[in-house]
Amino acid sequence: MTTPALLPLSGRRIPTLSPGASSFPHHRATLRLSEKFILLLILSAFITLCFGAFFFLPDNSKHKRFDLGLEDVLIPHIDSPKEGKHAAGQVVIHGQGGHDEHRHREEEESLRDKIRADHERALQEAKEKLRKSREELQAEIQTEKNKVMEDLKKSDTGPKPLPPVPMPNVVDVSDGEPPEPDVKEKRDKIREMMKHAWDSYRQYGWGHNELKPLAKKGHSTNIFGNSQLGATIVDALDTLYIMGLREEFKDGQEWIEQHLDFGVNAEVSVFEVNIRFIGGLLAAYYLSGQEVFKLKAVQLAEKLLPAFNTPTGIPWAIVNLKSGVGRNWGWASAGSSILAEFGTLHMEFVHLTYLTGNPAYYQKVMHIRKLLAKMDRPNGLYPNYLNPRTGRWGQHHTSVGGLGDSFYEYLLKAWLMSDKTDTEARKTYDDAIEAIERHLIRKSNSGLTFIGEWKNGHLERKMGHLACFAGGMFALGADGSPDDKAGHYLQLGAEIAHTCHESYDRTVLKLGPEAFKFDSGLEAVAVRQNEKYYILRPEVIETYWYMWRFTHDPKYRQWGWEAAQAIDRYCRVSGGFSGVKDVYSSNPTYDDVQQSFFLAETLK
Repeated sequence: MTTPALLPLSGRRIPTLSPGASSFPHHRATLRLSEKFILLLILSAFITLCFGAFFFLPDNSKHKRFDLGLEDVLIPHIDSPKEGKHAAGQVVIHGQGGHDEHRHREEEESLRDKIRADHERALQEAKEKLRKSREELQAEIQTEKNKVMEDLKKSDTGPKPLPPVPMPNVVDVSDGEPPEPDVKEKRDKIREMMKHAWDSYRQYGWGHNELKPLAKKGHSTNIFGNSQLGATIVDALDTLYIMGLREEFKDGQEWIEQHLDFGVNAEVSVFEVNIRFIGGLLAAYYLSGQEVFKLKAVQLAEKLLPAFNTPTGIPWAIVNLKSGVGRNWGWASAGSSILAEFGTLHMEFVHLTYLTGNPAYYQKVMHIRKLLAKMDRPNGLYPNYLNPRTGRWGQHHTSVGGLGDSFYEYLLKAWLMSDKTDTEARKTYDDAIEAIERHLIRKSNSGLTFIGEWKNGHLERKMGHLACFAGGMFALGADGSPDDKAGHYLQLGAEIAHTCHESYDRTVLKLGPEAFKFDSGLEAVAVRQNEKYYILRPEVIETYWYMWRFTHDPKYRQWGWEAAQAIDRYCRVSGGFSGVKDVYSSNPTYDDVQQSFFLAETLK
């Protein structure tokens, strides 16, 4: 038996049998698309007439009933112009008496005549079409296609100019050197590491999304589909600018102007391209004032909007940039969208509305927030999975690490970005953190504070590297905490920073594993082999940075410097920087990937 082929049609995959399939006679299997198209046109014309009868006839809630079978019309009993008394089942019209009745009869007769004429004309056109040869039909279809293409070309006048808006005040990023010689020396070393990462990418992976530093060639992952969008270039722009690497910044800008095209037939992660591309482009625009970055950000954002076309308005995780067709990851809890993905759009989309004057971006993300506010939350916690079709939670799995993390970060930053006027965001953040502290945050036997993961009513005593960002988040959110708890949250941030530092310090390489446990006598140590890797992640160093900023305790700078030295010693290769597969091995193997976020976040 011949296997059905799969052909895409408007985002769906439909089985079609090959010409030799035994399930149908040969002449049916070879029916041409153009003939089907004509039959569909005829059917569509008939259905349109039927609907026309509904839409053009008088509304029976305002007038009298009209029999679509063109039988006798039910003439209502006409009573007094002011008050109507009528028998059961009769319609009473107050007002104009017999004159109105006569006028309505004439209107209905006229409408019936119009429907008959349209019907006859459509049937006649259909008969004429069916008399034509296949060649004539194909020629007509091609003519119509050409006309549509010409109309599209005429309507495509290029991107509309964006309205001028005042630029926010950006802190000067080149305001001198640090007074301490040792700090300047360390800062120069980090800049040199950035230069090595960028120059290697420039030489071996330019235009590709990321770099394979050992193979010395371009690299990409499924989050970017099959496209080469220069993710590292866009992601690294603001770091280059802040570090004063202006020639490198200019090279990146030129590539974006000449080569960055979002009209590709590629399925991409909405979340990843939002934070890496839209976020990167907006940051570069605000730092440099170069219009190209703003224009590219808006072009991409328009490509992401179709992802929100779901029954609930919760966006798909993946969207095709060309067709606008969306879907979710196959592994995500029965077709669910992911909290950290649809919850990490707010800041960029609010800025897009500010820059374009288009309220759609703001409305999309506010709709997500309002929908979440109406939903029941088990134990006050937000599960990581939400079905965009039904609006129901998927598995009751809650994490402040992967799948959940940046949802909470964006709530807090939405409040800060609004100059603390978005009190709804702050209240949502405070309530979420209160539930997290009650159900997920625990102390180990030796006193290490950690954030576990809630899975179906059970707390798993494991913390991921991604969750280590929360130390900085708690410190950032301390000011403005309810019930004068600012000191409490600053202390909680310090405790999380200490635990995550221990996860680094207890390895051979002094680099932290992907996840670490707190049971069976092992604390802040990875147990499974597939959790022992380090892929140049920034979250622990990010928390050190926030804690240094809020406390100026020098240990946080020292911890950051130790991490930088370990990265330079164990992850640096001649072609850039690579992740390592086992931080507990003195002779680790490389994963041969220089992640774009290494330049965008870790080195920054």
